[in-house]
Amino acid sequence: MEIDISKLILAIITEDPQLVSGGGAPVFIASSAEEKEQMALNLSRILGGMIHDLGNGVFFIVKH
Repeated sequence: MEIDISKLILAIITEDPQLVSGGGAPVFIASSAEEKEQMALNLSRILGGMIHDLGNGVFFIVKH
């Protein structure tokens, strides 16, 4: 029996921690835009999720 987590935010990645508050997903703080993109890519591969860009400097990874 396999349990699959879906429709859940798995991680949040940002350069500015003031843009994110509360919630249950782990928040990863990057020191540059390049590091943020690399973190998001690596986490999406590890977690099996999709990266979404909110357009304000915050990426999140969700499992559909």
